[in-house]
Amino acid sequence: MRVISGTARSVPLQSRDGLDTRPTTDRVKESIFNIIQFEVEGRRVLDLFGGSGQMAIEALSRGAAGAVIVDQSKECISIIRQNLEKTKLSNLAELVCADYMEYLNRAKGKFDLIFLDPPYREKFLENALKRISEIDILKSGAIIICERPADKVLPDSFAGFSRARDYRYGKTGITVYRAVDLS
Repeated sequence: MRVISGTARSVPLQSRDGLDTRPTTDRVKESIFNIIQFEVEGRRVLDLFGGSGQMAIEALSRGAAGAVIVDQSKECISIIRQNLEKTKLSNLAELVCADYMEYLNRAKGKFDLIFLDPPYREKFLENALKRISEIDILKSGAIIICERPADKVLPDSFAGFSRARDYRYGKTGITVYRAVDLS
């Protein structure tokens, strides 16, 4: 696992050992960033299930203005901190050790880009999408990227955002939601 492009290009990243984490493959990550390549620079990012922090780190390397990376595991937060130091991007990121729902219940500020890649076997993805639709954390034109099992079906829309497109990479599915401009 490595940073694919930008200021930290080719820097190897650490991830937690074991079956508790499932890092996004470089192929899928590269595809995601090809999809949003013109919508990263200068944007504020939320990586709600941080793991290794690689999605937020990739965005920061490509010019995102800042990121909040959330994970409930102290071990993962330690690994993310090390990855940020290796990539020299620490000054652009805020690390939060909290459960995703706990973070969303107290979230302040708005985001342009949200990455959701929770453990596959749980309902975390649906719960996170529902909660995000209930609170005011999306900027106009915001994008939510959901990584999921390819056979998992997600709703076409939630209050405030709708499905823009689905992609499939083997057993991995990516759903892109875009904020609906209600003005």
